[in-house]
Amino acid sequence: MKRSMLCLFSIICAIVLLHTSFSLAADTIKIGVVDAYTGGAAPMCLDNLNGFKMAVDAVNAKGGVLGKKIVYVVRDDKFKPDVSLAMAKELVMKEKVDILVGTISSAAALAVSDFAKKEKIPFICTGAKSEKITGEKGHRYVFQTDENTAMPGKAMAQVLAKKPYIKYWIAGDDMEYGHAITDAVWNNLKALNPKVQLLGQSWWKVGETDFGPYITAIMSAKPDFLILGNSGASVIGFQKAAKATGLSQAIPLYQHTAIDLTILLGNGLEGPEGVYGTAGYLFYYPQTPENKAFIAEYRKVYNKYPTQPSFYGYVTGEFIAKAYQKAGSTNREKFIDALEGMVLENTAVGRLELRKCDHQIMLPTFVGVTKKVPEYNEFLIATDIVTVSAQDGVPSCEQVLKTRAAAK
Repeated sequence: MKRSMLCLFSIICAIVLLHTSFSLAADTIKIGVVDAYTGGAAPMCLDNLNGFKMAVDAVNAKGGVLGKKIVYVVRDDKFKPDVSLAMAKELVMKEKVDILVGTISSAAALAVSDFAKKEKIPFICTGAKSEKITGEKGHRYVFQTDENTAMPGKAMAQVLAKKPYIKYWIAGDDMEYGHAITDAVWNNLKALNPKVQLLGQSWWKVGETDFGPYITAIMSAKPDFLILGNSGASVIGFQKAAKATGLSQAIPLYQHTAIDLTILLGNGLEGPEGVYGTAGYLFYYPQTPENKAFIAEYRKVYNKYPTQPSFYGYVTGEFIAKAYQKAGSTNREKFIDALEGMVLENTAVGRLELRKCDHQIMLPTFVGVTKKVPEYNEFLIATDIVTVSAQDGVPSCEQVLKTRAAAK
């Protein structure tokens, strides 16, 4: 009798737990976040997560979306594509997430994107830069809420085409991103100014910290300008080496994200002045009411200025909430239909659209040059800022679709 009662009690407990589990699942929208929270890229990924959290917390504070709270499960891929893919699979298969978000590594983003396509689950890339993500390897289930390499590449080329530089050198991390960003600058520059010459290239292994031999070779070649494809902590490390060896004083150079606060904080006032950089968000420019409001809220929550990754994480959260509201359902296909072509008006950088044809966010690109200014006594900022509109910085829909067709 006691055994029967014990068995009955166990069954009842199991039913209650199962019901509770289903109730919790029914009352939430679950998002899986995969990114590099340890290693050189960690500061950028953590800022991205902070921005995302801020947006989600604001939505939840107002009651959530569709009567559901947004919850998120975070995984650290340690900047390793195989780990990122394994984490994405675990989040979908075991955690039963509704959406995948994250990845700063382009190789990881492409691997997770392929998995998302097979599983038909939405994946929103928030940090990786490869134009392949929404370009030749783009598909229905992948979106990109940060700039791809085509955007800063084309923007920087427009600025360089107006400069007197003729002889160039290319260098960077020997990885997808390093080659993609430098190719984007160089190919667009050649089209705008056929007189430019490429004297040579230098490529180092990802994670390499001794830039001395490469800098010696570059300075010996005496180029007019150096186009760099650094990623993560490599941007900061190369800047230190460039200043210590006199390279940054002798040869002007370009690094994407060199004007982002994440990088500028890394070297503080010891960072080299005169470095060209590009970014999709700057906390000090433009000084619009919307940007000031975003900065004030971010500083209230985190007691620091927002960075470019912070902004990308924030708008990702906003896009997700708005898409679910528009879809009126948590159905994946309806969510994707709602997200395609979605617009956020009046953001810190103006109107943002997730273009329907390729799911790429349409961001402006800010081009500037690092400099010490009296207003900030802990880091450099960008000056002489030029704004290149999204329309002028991305391939057309026709070009993207043609690229995809050719890749099949």
